[in-house]
Amino acid sequence: MLTATRAIPMLVAGALAASPVVARDWVPTASAGARIDGVWRSRGYGHILTIARGVPRVYHVAGTQCYRDPSPDAGKDESYRLVSVTNRDRIAFTVAPGTTDYAFDRIGALPAACATPRDWSRQAIADVVAATFADLYPGFGPRGRTVPELTAALTDAGKSPTDAALYARLTTALGRLDDAHVGLEASIDGEDRSFEGGEAPTILAARADPRLGDDPAMREKRWSTAYRQGILDLLGDSAQTVANRRILWGRIGRIGYINIVAMGAFDPDAGPDDTTALDTALDGAIAAFRDLPGVIVDVTNNRGGYDSISLHIAGRFADRTRPAFIKRPAGVAGADQRFAVTPSPRPRYTGPVALLTSDITVSAGETFTLAMRALPTVRHMGATTRGALSDQLAKPLPNGWTLTLPAERYRDPAGQSQEGIGITPAEPIPAFAPDHTAMIVEAARRLNQ
Repeated sequence: MLTATRAIPMLVAGALAASPVVARDWVPTASAGARIDGVWRSRGYGHILTIARGVPRVYHVAGTQCYRDPSPDAGKDESYRLVSVTNRDRIAFTVAPGTTDYAFDRIGALPAACATPRDWSRQAIADVVAATFADLYPGFGPRGRTVPELTAALTDAGKSPTDAALYARLTTALGRLDDAHVGLEASIDGEDRSFEGGEAPTILAARADPRLGDDPAMREKRWSTAYRQGILDLLGDSAQTVANRRILWGRIGRIGYINIVAMGAFDPDAGPDDTTALDTALDGAIAAFRDLPGVIVDVTNNRGGYDSISLHIAGRFADRTRPAFIKRPAGVAGADQRFAVTPSPRPRYTGPVALLTSDITVSAGETFTLAMRALPTVRHMGATTRGALSDQLAKPLPNGWTLTLPAERYRDPAGQSQEGIGITPAEPIPAFAPDHTAMIVEAARRLNQ
C-alpha cells in the first residue's frame, strides 16, 4: 500500500494547484541558461543551490550547519524539471505546471560553511538533525514538544560511542514526536535500518493483538484482510474491486459506497500519480451512483499518497470551484499557496455525501478530507484523522543516512491548522467498534434520514 510519502527525491511533495509565488511562465530548467546562474536560497525547506549553465548543485542548510548533498544525482531529479523567473533575484522550480512551486531568492555567495571540508563525527550528525528540526519542523506545540527539549535530546545523542547507539538515541528522541512524517533510514555495519514515527493507535492495537497471529506484521495483514472482507460482505454482489485494488465500490441498498485506500498507484504499469486507471474506476462508480440519494466516501484506511490525486478525486463531487486548503513552508514568512477543489470535466456526483475518516487517515488522505469538507454537500463522519498533513521533506545526511520530516504548515480555508491535531468530524462515529461495517451501516442510516 502506498505510504504517506510523496515520492520526489529532494522535495517530497504531491502535485498541487498553487497560487503564483512567481510568474507562471514555466520553462525547462536546462533551457534557462545563464539567466538562473548564481547562488540561491530556498524559502523554507533548507536548501541552497549553486547553478552553473542551468545545472543546480544542492546544499542543505540548517542553523549554522551546511553541507553539499552527498548524492551525485542531486539537482538532476524531477524537483528541478521546470523553472520560472520573476526577476534576476527570484526564481522557483516545479515538477510540472500546476504543481507546488518552490521559491528561491538570490544570495551574494555560497556561505563559507557550505564550502568548508569537515569531519562529520557522530556529534556533528546529531547537531545537523537538531538544527534541521529547529529550523523546519512545524509540529512543535501541537505535539507537546518544544524546540529546546527536542534540540537537547538530539544533540545529546551525539555523545553515542557507536553508530548503532547514535541511531537508537536519535530515533528514540524522534519517536516522542509521534509524527507519521518523521523517519530515519541508515545502513549500519551492513544492516539496513528504517524508523517511521507516529503510527495510528488502531494499527498499533492490531499489531499487539495475539488473536491475529504470531508476529506484528502478520497481525496487521490479517486486520487489513478482515477490514476489506467486511466491506465486501456488506456490499454483496454489487462489490467492485478496481484500480489495482486501491478502490472498492458498490451499493448498500439505495446508498452508494466507495472506499479509497491510497491516493496513488492505481496502475502498477503506470506512474504512481497517473490518473488513467483512477478515472476509469471513478467513471464506473459515478455512473452507478447517479440516481442514488446519497453516497458514502470512505477513507478510514487511507495511508496517503499524492495531494494532486486528493484534489482530482474531490473534483468528482464538486459543484463549483471552492477553496480547499492553504500551505506555506515552515519557518519563513511570505505568501501562502492556496489550493482549490475544482469540478471535474468527467462525470460527477453532487448529491449528499458522507465522508468517513479514522485515526488511520493520514497525509494525502487528510488533504482529501479538507477538500471534501469544503463542499456543502459533504457531511464529515467518523473519527479524528492522524494529523500529519505536511509533505515529507527528505534530508540526506552527510554520513549517508536519510532523515525525513514535515516542513510545511497546512491550514483549512478558515486559517486553522490541523498539523499534530488531526481533523475532527462534525458527526463522530466510532470507526472500528465493534468493527468497521457498523460505522458504514450507521453512515448509510444517517444519509437515508
